[in-house]
Amino acid sequence: MKSDCTNHELRLAGEYIHHTDCHLFLTGKAGTGKTTFLHHIKKGSAKRSIVTAPTGVAAINAGGVTLHSFFQLPFGPFIPGSEAHERTQWRLHRFSKEKRRIVQGLDLLVIDEISMVRADVLDAVDAVLRRQRRDNRPFGGVQLLMIGDLHQLSPVAAREEWRLLSQYYESPYFFSSHALSQVNLITIELKHIYRQTDEGFIRLLNCVRENRLDGSVIAELNRRYIANFTPEEDQGYITLTTHNATADEINSNRLRALQKKELHFNAEISGEFPEYAFPTPATLRLKEGAQVMFLRNDSSLNKRYFNGKIGRIKSISRSTILVECPGERDAIEVEPVEWENIKYTLNPESKAIQEEIVGKFKQYPLKLAWAITIHKSQGLTFDKAVIDVRAAFAHGQVYVALSRC
Repeated sequence: MKSDCTNHELRLAGEYIHHTDCHLFLTGKAGTGKTTFLHHIKKGSAKRSIVTAPTGVAAINAGGVTLHSFFQLPFGPFIPGSEAHERTQWRLHRFSKEKRRIVQGLDLLVIDEISMVRADVLDAVDAVLRRQRRDNRPFGGVQLLMIGDLHQLSPVAAREEWRLLSQYYESPYFFSSHALSQVNLITIELKHIYRQTDEGFIRLLNCVRENRLDGSVIAELNRRYIANFTPEEDQGYITLTTHNATADEINSNRLRALQKKELHFNAEISGEFPEYAFPTPATLRLKEGAQVMFLRNDSSLNKRYFNGKIGRIKSISRSTILVECPGERDAIEVEPVEWENIKYTLNPESKAIQEEIVGKFKQYPLKLAWAITIHKSQGLTFDKAVIDVRAAFAHGQVYVALSRC
């Protein structure tokens, strides 16, 4: 989706970010353009800003860094006034001069996938900003742009962690942050759905999202249930499932069943690029006939593929991978691409915050795609999917899975 100048909510959100210091929560259903808005702000804002996200993969996809790595937060629960808090304060003294200057010059903090950020993590960020900026206003006076959908994936709080945190917080969600309760938060909901156009399907998704399943919705969902369904190899179906082990087992079994030679492609990794943020395996195991998914948008003028597009390997050699996609006459010759791991630096002359590339991961933008976890599918779009949510364990998983279509 390109920038939509007719979308009132998108325009309004841009005005708030460009021309005010108001804290903004940008939300909306799946497919309403939240990620696209983030990329426009990243490219077009004159403010000194950084982009963060709660997980490594989300940060790489957003072109930013993780909250924990940038603010040097411990992974345990954050309780103001506790010994753990004091240890955190000691860690803050270890900020490099460069990072202190970045924080002190910061105008705008963008947090993507805010639905997965716990309340105590946001308070920990608040503590860092107040201390490093020597400014006791909430978040040290930095403007927040939080992007996400509370009906999608939720924050993770282990039972023992929540037993402790529940003494201080009403819920694990970011909006229960003590610091956030001290600010006037503007909420803008994007309403135009770009991903889906079928009004009946949109109504069904809304009912699942809002837990308003009536008899007709359940009947419509059940109508799409096909017992023992096994898609044909060339149909381009992907199974969305709840657990990594299930997705890995499906992919490994389907790859093993192909009576073709298996080739391995090793990524070129340079500098700092942690394994948890790898966008695809460091060693890709592929065969002719394997079903794969593209993990990037095609940056060439041809725009042959996009992030989430499904295809099948037509031919493969040490130097060439050809992928054919359903309904397309010509196969796509795939080239390796680079993902960048960035950190923020401060230009000593202009005092502008700049992105410094500290690591690169070069690999074919593919992964086996007979199956993928729902968590890793967030932000992607599929034409044909088998949805296995019998073992759903988190709020929003079923909605996220259905809304990928």
